[in-house]
Amino acid sequence: MTDITRATSTTPTASGKTVIDDAVVSKVAGIAVREVPGVHGLGGGAARAIGALRDAIGQRDHSQGVKVEVGEHQVAADVVIVAEYPVALQDLAEAVRSSVTRAIEQLVGLDVTEVNVTVQDVFIPGEDDDAEDAQPARVA
Repeated sequence: MTDITRATSTTPTASGKTVIDDAVVSKVAGIAVREVPGVHGLGGGAARAIGALRDAIGQRDHSQGVKVEVGEHQVAADVVIVAEYPVALQDLAEAVRSSVTRAIEQLVGLDVTEVNVTVQDVFIPGEDDDAEDAQPARVA
């Protein structure tokens, strides 16, 4: 097992040490979540609005909606997602857990103790477009 510590995660070796920052672990988890079919987006409403602005200028925040707590040998993660309708939410949450666990264990080398998933919203394709079209004109 790799010896990794919080914030300035280091792995001592014969020729040096490896540093893995918490932000990297969070980014790995965020990328893993986005790969799960049925996840429309990550983060709450304000985070998604800021994320849309960042995307528009080409600076995507891959760790948006992900918080990690990194110990010496273990990681716990909290993920906030927006699900696509009509995906089964329990199945989606389990797929997110599996994807995050696999990515962190394989890429970072730490054990994952838990991945808490909060489904904050459900995205319904075309709902916003239809609502605007259905509004009658207020002025003639």
